Amino acid sequence: MSPRGAARLAAPVLIAAVLVAGCGTPRSGVLGPAPTAAPSSATAPTARPDPTPAPSTEPRPSPTATPSLPPAPSGTGTRRPDTVTIELWYVRSGQLVPTHRTRPATVATSRLALTELAAGPTPAEAATGLATLLPTGVEVTRIADGVATLGPVPPADDVPERRRLREAQVVWTLTQFPTVRQVRFGGGAPVGRAAYADLLPPIVVTGPGVGERVTAPLTVTGTADVFEATVSVRVLDAAGREMATGFGTASCGSGCRGGYRVVVGWRTAREQRGTIEVYEVSARDGSRINTVTVPVLLAPSGG
Repeated sequence: MSPRGAARLAAPVLIAAVLVAGCGTPRSGVLGPAPTAAPSSATAPTARPDPTPAPSTEPRPSPTATPSLPPAPSGTGTRRPDTVTIELWYVRSGQLVPTHRTRPATVATSRLALTELAAGPTPAEAATGLATLLPTGVEVTRIADGVATLGPVPPADDVPERRRLREAQVVWTLTQFPTVRQVRFGGGAPVGRAAYADLLPPIVVTGPGVGERVTAPLTVTGTADVFEATVSVRVLDAAGREMATGFGTASCGSGCRGGYRVVVGWRTAREQRGTIEVYEVSARDGSRINTVTVPVLLAPSGG
């Protein structure tokens, strides 16, 4: 066979040998990171928006109020809320106690809050001992750099303890809004919630509110500074009989204040008046102490 013919026969043999070698034992080597490209549109699943908003890191304790309600942009289909819920801080036995109001929406939420605060508690709230020390006519004249400045406060008694409670009502009510961190009274330095933290009772209940119609299971919320951070709850029927109990742990306790959430359920065949009691169990004798009583309307089970 001629050399040219031999070369022609050797070429296919060489190619086959290379292909066979490629199917043999893998060899080590660095190929770089695996590709991360998305699958093609023919097989990629359709993305659906997550209906659950990301958790807020805003440390403010009262997100229920709407600080401002600008007109909705035309053509967007966005509708301005019809109502706004604000938190009001009243006084009971020389301490601050929160409650809520839901009113028609307004852009002047600070004015609304102070007006409602001066108007005082509802009859049901007053029956539990709530009162207000704020006279009518107090208004915010300016909000800038997180400080709300109040106009002249109408004449009132100058008993230091009552004056401090009155200021605390204003500060804790106005600082629920994200635009307000401190309040300035007259020409004094601005003050925030920390200046009046000692006026809070050991247990504060932010929900449910007095007279609220509640269904089971019910989530009881608030803040507490109690022994071992343990908060207990019980539900009483119209006759004062215990229907259910529960307990939870605040995020801080025994010398510091933390938030708590306790879920409690009950069964009742009829709607009736009832009571939610939130309390601390005494480390000394196991009795209920620092009890906060919230009259409510118990809905039938499943209603």
